[in-house]
Amino acid sequence: MRAFSISSDGKLAITASETSSKYDFDYLIGKWNIRNRTLKEHLTGSDEWEEFDAIHELRPVLLGLGNFDIFHTEFDGKPFEGLTVRLFNPQTRLWTIYWADSNAVKLDGGKVGSFDGDEGEFFGSEVVAGKDVIVKFHWDKRDPKAPIYSRAFSADAGRTWEWNWYSNFSRR
Repeated sequence: MRAFSISSDGKLAITASETSSKYDFDYLIGKWNIRNRTLKEHLTGSDEWEEFDAIHELRPVLLGLGNFDIFHTEFDGKPFEGLTVRLFNPQTRLWTIYWADSNAVKLDGGKVGSFDGDEGEFFGSEVVAGKDVIVKFHWDKRDPKAPIYSRAFSADAGRTWEWNWYSNFSRR
């Protein structure tokens, strides 16, 4: 599944799959426990991982054209909260996923993409560890009772990817 290209002006161009719909995230509605695994350092060749638990709740909004979730955990004994807002554009059939958290307290620039059947890919640009990167979110709902989210960074325009975050969901 490759749903993006880079235009001549260096921007990401995202194409929706034929199966993309406003129902793509409905499997995630409700309350979840999450087991997270993340690389300690990004884009350094690190293979040292941290693991932690979180809880998550997703609700639909905007007559099903959007949803939001709240993510709760602790880091070093301190509470941490994240907010995801997902919006579906019926004209383009693309989703945009925005993130904010209790550290940055602002919405990011968004990741854009769609599901192709039971797997979704969403792309955006960020600066990570001082490098311009493409960020890829991958959602796998082949088992809707135990979906998996993963994230990767590419510092070489998508030729190679560093997979650096995995979230395994289970119902609460």
